[in-house]
Amino acid sequence: MPRLDVPRLRLPSGPRADMALAGVVLVLAGVAEGQRLGPNWDAPALVIGSWSLAVAVCVALPLRRRHPVAVGWFTVVGAGVYYLMSTVDGPLVVIPIAALYALAAQGRIQASVAMAAVMVIGVGGGALAGTGDVNGTAVFMLTGWLVAVVALGAMRHGRVAYAEEEARLRATRERLRIARELHDVIGHNMSMIHVQASSALHRLQKDPGLAQEALTAIKQGSKEGLRELRATLGVLRQVDEEAPTTPSPGLSRIDELVSSAARAGLDVRIERSGARSPLPTAVDLAAYRIVQESLTNAVKHSGARHVVVRLHHGDRELTLSVQDNGRHSAHAGPGDGSGIAGMTERAHALGGALSAEPGSTGGFVVRARLPFSDHHEPIGGAVDDQDPAGG
Repeated sequence: MPRLDVPRLRLPSGPRADMALAGVVLVLAGVAEGQRLGPNWDAPALVIGSWSLAVAVCVALPLRRRHPVAVGWFTVVGAGVYYLMSTVDGPLVVIPIAALYALAAQGRIQASVAMAAVMVIGVGGGALAGTGDVNGTAVFMLTGWLVAVVALGAMRHGRVAYAEEEARLRATRERLRIARELHDVIGHNMSMIHVQASSALHRLQKDPGLAQEALTAIKQGSKEGLRELRATLGVLRQVDEEAPTTPSPGLSRIDELVSSAARAGLDVRIERSGARSPLPTAVDLAAYRIVQESLTNAVKHSGARHVVVRLHHGDRELTLSVQDNGRHSAHAGPGDGSGIAGMTERAHALGGALSAEPGSTGGFVVRARLPFSDHHEPIGGAVDDQDPAGG
């Protein structure tokens, strides 16, 4: 059977909701005030005054978004005076209650509580004065309604504030993640290019052949860096741009890091142990970036010539260490651009830990523990596949 497309009923929101509520209350108040007219539709001055006051209170409600506190006090006082002038129990009390809720929902709890207290005191004073229309039960019920309205408004404010804070935290985490990716990609490749460029300048006159090799390494390193940079910037792409097709780097591309470090004069040895099972994407990427940053620091800061990278694949975690034979005192601190803080954040984000300290036999050692669950979704070819575009 064909489905009938029934349009959904949409309630008004924003200023239109205020105007709709004010209009409904004003009509109902007019009907109530009509009961006070004489048989010839004569309008006494008191009826005209109370009707005019009801109009003013209803008209003020849509202005609460610009002047919330002033409108709130006006509706409270105006409604109070209206009930003193009128002999009918009209629905005008809905207007100050709506204003109270709006104030509490905006976080103006003190102002809303003060207005609610004034309303309760006013109604209670009327009961004590023996007006006849107001008794203790009415005061008790009004107090409960006002407490509920203020509490609901405060809950609304808390939910909105929590959602906004969550959005800010997500945005902050995303910015930090992108910053780490850019730092690791650009920092590593630019460091290697800097070393090779210095070597080429030094050898250009004495040994043009070696200078040409250094320039070739610069070309290859810049190509790799540009490829990874494009993939990283893909998370910031516009809707109409193509998604990056290059897979996230992982330990399957660790040979590229070794080759890049070798072109910078660094001898890197990889030692593996444990069952080389596929790793979760996040763990694989974090391990790759930690090794990459450690090699970058060894080239930039320690003057090392030999580096040993140890990888141990456990059942529920990957442990790795990167140890060089350089001068550990030359390593920059986290605030000096070494990227140790970024590596630590990557490990902590996975529930692991990372340490970076001088080795017991000299040099500098970075150790990381990256845990993962037994039930994870491995990336395709995280161990064996090689990126055909790499080199």
